[in-house]
Parts: sequence; structure tokens; C-alpha cells
Amino acid sequence: MIEDDLKHLFEAEEIPAPSENARKVALNLAVAEFEKNKKNEKTFQGNGFWSRLIGNKPIHPDKKRSEKMSFSKKKVIYGGLATACVALLVYNIMPASNLAALENASGVLKEKKDVDALDMASASSAQPPIEMGRTLNEPVMQLAEGEIRDASPQRRMDSGISNEVAAVPLDPPKTLLNVPSSSFGNIDPLVRLKMLQGESIQAQQQEFGRDKFENFDESPVKAVKADPISTFSIDVDTSSYSFARSSLDRGVLPQKDSIRVEEMINYFDYDYPLPDSKQQPFSTNVVMKPSPWGDGKQLMTIGIKGYDIPKTAMPNSNLVFLLDTSGSMNEQNKLPLLKQSISMLLDTLKPTDTISIVVYAGSAGTVLPPTKVADKGAILMALQNLSAGGGTAGAEGIRQAYQLAGQNFDKNAVNRVILGTDGDFNIGITNEEELKDFVEREKDKGIFLSVLGFGRGNYNDAMMQTLAQNGNGTAAYIDNINEARKVLVEEATKTLFPIAKDVKIQVEFNPATVAEYRLVGYETRALKTEDFNNDKVDAGDIGAGAEVTAIYEVTPVGAPTSVDPSRYAPQTGADSSVPSTAGELAFVKVRYKLPDENESKLITTPVLPDMNMGVAPQAQKLQSETDWAVAVASFAQILKGGKYTGQMTYDDVLNLANKSKGADPFGYRAEFITLVHKAKTAAGLEAQPSNGNGGDDVTIQPYPYPAPMSTR
Repeated sequence: MIEDDLKHLFEAEEIPAPSENARKVALNLAVAEFEKNKKNEKTFQGNGFWSRLIGNKPIHPDKKRSEKMSFSKKKVIYGGLATACVALLVYNIMPASNLAALENASGVLKEKKDVDALDMASASSAQPPIEMGRTLNEPVMQLAEGEIRDASPQRRMDSGISNEVAAVPLDPPKTLLNVPSSSFGNIDPLVRLKMLQGESIQAQQQEFGRDKFENFDESPVKAVKADPISTFSIDVDTSSYSFARSSLDRGVLPQKDSIRVEEMINYFDYDYPLPDSKQQPFSTNVVMKPSPWGDGKQLMTIGIKGYDIPKTAMPNSNLVFLLDTSGSMNEQNKLPLLKQSISMLLDTLKPTDTISIVVYAGSAGTVLPPTKVADKGAILMALQNLSAGGGTAGAEGIRQAYQLAGQNFDKNAVNRVILGTDGDFNIGITNEEELKDFVEREKDKGIFLSVLGFGRGNYNDAMMQTLAQNGNGTAAYIDNINEARKVLVEEATKTLFPIAKDVKIQVEFNPATVAEYRLVGYETRALKTEDFNNDKVDAGDIGAGAEVTAIYEVTPVGAPTSVDPSRYAPQTGADSSVPSTAGELAFVKVRYKLPDENESKLITTPVLPDMNMGVAPQAQKLQSETDWAVAVASFAQILKGGKYTGQMTYDDVLNLANKSKGADPFGYRAEFITLVHKAKTAAGLEAQPSNGNGGDDVTIQPYPYPAPMSTR
């Protein structure tokens, strides 16, 4: 092909005119990114960037032919330069996840309706993505119904850009929405819209990793001959489970220190036999079964079911709500959710119960003096008038709340302070030891403390645990309105009405039959051996109808062990003395006090190798409930790294959970199965690492899209 032919082809080629619409969109994005990064406000410098880059130099007559021949080439060159500039501009401001999606997109573009049809199944089953943080302090743009709008018109006016640019009708987008679904994996159309909005993945994750958790190591394997006795306090808190759910609903794995296995297990109800009388307020059930975590090992599950108080026999309540109204609570999932939670609780209380409200934010004050629930309107009005702002004078608020509870103390009623906060105490006494000592002294006077945690980003779980454990109360994390209903409506008796206090469990293993053991969870509840018989040592409480489950993994004598036997310890052999208890695996002791007593009582249970392993209906029911507890324990340990779970996977957890789901009237077990699926999806990402504070100042790995919210 000769040069003249090329010239004619170039001249015949129609070059499309630049799109004014695209120019305005690119300018919007460029200015927003510039304003994000600049340190000092400056006036917009005009539109010289878009003017021609060449002058009008006169053309010499002898060069006419040369210029004529290269004219078409110049058009192509300059057009290419302009395209490259726009591409570089978009590349620098577009999130990496969007670029990756564009680079991977291939094939013929589809109409939006075709993509929607392809994704209808996944989009219909998934909940809408939750609103996450954005790259800028204000949203840059919001894409909806074919329009692109600037979320900050005032900023544009200040920058010299007309509002015409802020709302420009667009043709139906033919970019990310219309590429083949395979290019996006399981991303639904709503998520693709959020990708088009230019949201930064790092900004979406910025709330994670700044929450504080106590750092602890998992319970190790212990040799029975060296350490045959295990002692711990029971724990009925559930905050770890709901916090993990909150993380998984956002598409990230929870911080490892936020996972307390016992709280994950005890989040669920178990169909253990009920005790006959509140004089012995709970029954003890032990089940033996093979361990799925290691060959030759067995699981010994201890299940406790608390006596359930009939509604007609429930005592009156003297409740003082201590509410954090500081600036850190000024988020939708904090103070507004807290107010909704209390409103729901009112429906479960008796007209003769008493409610008081103390708030703290910079300074503490009483916003509702002691008021009977019969005057529900006054209580709701006080709640409605609450707003967030100021610092966090938590310690002063606690003093005032206990003082109010003491003034209205009723020895025949439940006297309890209920703290609702994100745990961000930053004014007044913030020393945990001082607060701990204070609530312990008030507990001895008969006023207990429960804690309701809210929000993320600066959630202080360590503080919550300290206050609840030393105030003879429970700690729950409220991440949505359904969790509030579970804690304060469906399980209100467990939260408010104790049936036993200072409950401790001690297990002694038989070295003749058990070589090793490991307690699953309860690391932060461990007690010394001598603490078990010391009634002055504080331990956990059990509410009416509550269940407590503890799991030991044991290695029988003769099975492969994790710890080498001691060279010099006495060996068990055929010629060893055989006591009458030789066939037992262990001996379980439970010590507790009734709520109005200070002297403990004792329940004992010997454990045999075939305990509840038969085919009787009651044994089968206990086996099924134990399988569910093991599924939850397996999931929790895998989230912590799977150090002791062998080859067990998320799929194994799903299989075990589906087989043992049983009756699920409120859908909590079905939700757990959904969470396992979410964790499996997020397992390829690195979980948030812990530091000395259990999760401050961590680097978050990008997640490709926000996960849908839980159905609960």
C-alpha cells in the first residue's frame, strides 16, 4: 500500500468529536481527587489544560505539500495524545479494584438488563450492601437512575465550577455494569454500582482494626500426670459472636483476639434437661464423643442448664440505665440503636418495675429520675430527647448511676446498672483497675452491672469485659436491632435475673485413663486450683434459663500424644495399684452460690468413657446438641488460626452444623451457617492482625466488595 493510499484512508476516517459529557465527568473526578490531597485551599486555575498545545506559526509556501501530507497524521497523533492524557488521569484517580475489573473485562458488552437477569439469583438472595466509608470525607458522586451527581455542590461553587457540571444526564453506562458476569465473580449489580462510584476499598475498611481487645494465648495441651486439674469460671457473655458476625457481614475476617470460643458456643440455646428446682438451680450433663480434630482423641462436653423462672414468679426490677451520649456515640449503630433497644426492653418489664436514666458526656447527669414502667410515656420522652456530643466522662457516670441505684435499692428486687456504650472512656478516672475495684465494691452491696456494647472503630471490648466480669453481670454486643431483640426481649430473663452467682467448674482427670487434655476456650476465665474452694474468689453468674457449655479434648492413655511422657514420672502399668475409680475418665465438680447467699454449694459428676453415648432418646438429643456445640467451637478455632483443629475445614463445619441444626425457632442456627459461608469466602484474605491492644493500628487487606448484611 503506497503513501497516497494511506493518506486517503486517514482523511476518509471520521474522528468522533470529544464527548462534553465525558469531559465534565473526568473534570469532576480530577477536582475531587485534587481537593482531597491538597493541604491549602487554592482557587481553580481555569481551563488552560484543555487548550491547544501548538501555536499558529505561518507555513512557508515550500512546505505546503509536506504539511498537507502530514495533516492527517497530526490529527491522529494529537488525538492519541489527548486520549492518553485522559486515560492517565482516570488511572490515577480510580481505585485499584475498579482497574482490575476493567483489565479483566473481555467479550461483547451487554445491555444492563441482560446483566441484571444473569445476576438475579444472587442479587435476590443477598441483602443490600451496607453503607461503608468513602475515599473522601464527603461522597464524590452517587450513581443512580442514569445520573451522576456531585454530593458537594457548595465545594464546586467555591472552586469555580458551575453546578451544571454537578448534575449531567448520562447515557446508560456501558462499562462495569455490562461486562460479562464472569469478570466479577459473585459481585452483584448493586456492588458494581458502588465500584462505579469510586469508593476506596481502604476507606471502606478504615473503621476496622482500631477496636481494642485483650490479647491472650489459646489454652495449651496439658499432660495429666503433670497437671491433672483444670479450674475456670463459667462465662455466659455473647459479645464475641455478635462482633464476629458484624465483621463477616462487612466482608472481613474478625480480629483473632476478638474471638473467645466459649462466647461463640454459649451464644446459642441448647436443649439440655432442666433442673427440677431453683434450690439446685442447674443440672450438669456430660457427653463423650470422638473428636473431629485429631485421630484417637475424644471430646468431653459439659453442659449446664439454668432453672427458668416462671413469669408469674419474676421479682421486681430496679434498673438504672447508664448511657454514653459522648461524641463517639454519634453514629446510627450506636446511640440511636441503644435508644431503640431500651424501648423494646420496656415491653418485657412489669408496670411495677422502676427505670432511671443517667447519661454522661463531658459531665454526668440524671435525665430520668426513678420512674415506674407504668409511666412508659415519660421514659420514652426522656429517651427521645437524648443526643450525642462531647467527651466521655464514663467514670463519673458510673458513680452517679450506682448512687441512684442505691437510693432506690430493694432487697426483694433485681438491682442492676445497665451500661450502654462503645467503651470509649476518655475523661475522669480511666484506669481500669480503679473502675474494676469500684464495681466490685458495689457488687458486694447487691447492685450488679451488665454492659451493652455498640459500634465499631473505637469499640473498647477490654473495658467492657473488665466491668462486666467484676460487676457480676454479662457483656453483650449489639450490632443490629435483631440482636437487641434477642438480648433484651427474647432472652431478657437470662440478662436480668440471676439464679446463681460465682459459678466455678473444676475437672480432675484420671492419669490411668487420660494422658492429655485441653480446655477449649475460657482462657480469660482461668482460675487457680485453690480458687475453687475459696468463696471469696469471684466467678461468673448464670441467669434464668441460661445454658453454659464447656468442651475438653482428651487423649486416652495409649493414643498418640502431643506431649512426650516424663522420663522420671511414675508409669502406669499392669502392676500399678488399681483404685475403685480406675474406670473413670474424670471427675467434674461445680461450685455455686444462690443469689442471696454467700456460702457456696457443690455438685459432682463422675465421667465414664461411654457417658451419654447410647441410643436412648435423651442420649441422642444430647449427642445432637453436642455436635452443634462442636461445630461452633470448630468454626471459632478456625477463625483464630486453627492451631488445634487438625485438618478440619469450613466445609467440615458446614456438614456438621447442617446435620445437627435441629429445631431453630428464631433462625440463629441458620444464620450461623450463613456466617460460615461468609468466612469461607473471606478466608483468602488476611485477617486483621493483633497488636498489644488486640487490634490497633493494623494494615487492612483490600476486600473486593462489601458483603451483604445478615438477615437477622
